[in-house]
Amino acid sequence: MDVINELILHTVASPWLYLVLFAVTVIDGFFPPVPSETVLVAAAAVAASTGAWWMLVPLGLIAAIGAAIGDNVAFAIGRRMGTTRWAWMRRPRVAAAFAHAEHALDRRSASLILGARYIPVGRVAVNMSAGALGFAWRRFLPLSLVAGASWSALSLVIGLVAGSWVSDQPLVSAGIGILIALVLGLVIDRITAARRRRAPVAHLAG
Repeated sequence: MDVINELILHTVASPWLYLVLFAVTVIDGFFPPVPSETVLVAAAAVAASTGAWWMLVPLGLIAAIGAAIGDNVAFAIGRRMGTTRWAWMRRPRVAAAFAHAEHALDRRSASLILGARYIPVGRVAVNMSAGALGFAWRRFLPLSLVAGASWSALSLVIGLVAGSWVSDQPLVSAGIGILIALVLGLVIDRITAARRRRAPVAHLAG
């Protein structure tokens, strides 16, 4: 355990961490299997548990900028290629997310773009749909910046909470942070799925 903790401390102290964080946050904006939340939360938890508070500002800024860039890449892909070009886009869950995003963008675009940032598949679906449907980029860009900043801030808070619980075990604090992030993501995903199921019923009732 001590060897692993020491390895984690060296990794967090390395300047390569910022490059890795930037890369995963950008890629996660258009390819959801990349775990950007995991990297950011774990890094913040380790920083908090070791007293390296100064790291939180660059971590947060890099993650926010990378997230916004990734979301704009997804927007550009949607504008150029649509939402059915690749096989993974036609999987039932992904296709349903695209369909919901297309239906909702006209009615509540701001809240949808901001809220979708917290759902890995949802943010790709919403941002690509926005591009494919001709949503104005001058409106999308500021929303993506706000969404990236808020997502980064929440991830840092999760890491801080985990790091304050276990202040002398970086590995444990990182694990707790990741677990909190996963649970929160699952809750948001379930709430979003429930709202999607209720929407057709409400539409028919109206």
